[in-house]
Amino acid sequence: MYRIGKVLNHNTVIAINSKNNEEYLIMAKGIGFGKKVAERFELPADASVYSLQETKKGQNMREMAKSISPLFMEIASTLLREAEETFGRVDKGILFPMAEHIEFAVKRISAGEQISNPLTDDIRVLFHPEYKIAEKTRPIIQKEFKIEISDDEIGYIALHIHSAIEDTEVSSSMQAARCVRECISMIEQETGVPIQITSLSYNRLMNHIRYMLARAVTGEKIKLNMNDYMEQKFPKAFEMSRYVCAQISKSLNCEIDETEIGYLAMHIERGMSEDQEEY
Repeated sequence: MYRIGKVLNHNTVIAINSKNNEEYLIMAKGIGFGKKVAERFELPADASVYSLQETKKGQNMREMAKSISPLFMEIASTLLREAEETFGRVDKGILFPMAEHIEFAVKRISAGEQISNPLTDDIRVLFHPEYKIAEKTRPIIQKEFKIEISDDEIGYIALHIHSAIEDTEVSSSMQAARCVRECISMIEQETGVPIQITSLSYNRLMNHIRYMLARAVTGEKIKLNMNDYMEQKFPKAFEMSRYVCAQISKSLNCEIDETEIGYLAMHIERGMSEDQEEY
């Protein structure tokens, strides 16, 4: 059983759980219609519920819930439901910063301002399922505000969704995308051959670098060492991989395990071979 604390609109209320006396943001069609403060109600089966308790990051969720337009919280909630159905558990705390981002995006577009995102293409490939979910924002924004949201804005929303899935900061997701782009740029510079974002080579290489970065952060190590074999068989790719791994270590300020060099070299060699076949 819940009781109304504040009605935000017909579909969104702040309510207090009678069992633990804690506040929640609750969204469901018509849940706020005709409701009065302190009125008690049962939670609808299709309701989306978000805790308003202060997070470990010190965010005041109640104040955020009151300051962001309910419509944008509903949009963000729709995306989170899609993410939950696709990936399983998500961090619902991302609702408020994501809703806030979408609200500011609409204000920017309405004012004729556009922000650029140089990593949009990389995000689209690196976090493809998240990007597909973020794209569901397009028809909603078009219907509600009669404006078109850009691919760059969709890319930023995709980063919020990825952060909800991995329970990380949005800045960490952005850093991962930026680091993958830097790695591929280094490889392109060394080989003198551009890697097409839509190619299978890019997809394989990008995913390997993505998981290599994750292992570097967690300290996980690959058990099989391919360094000796790759260094003897493909010395050019191996030296290139050694250089890239050293630059990643500096960029992220973390140690890249030596066994990663051989595996990255394998992907670089495969990419170079495929590119030569294409040309």
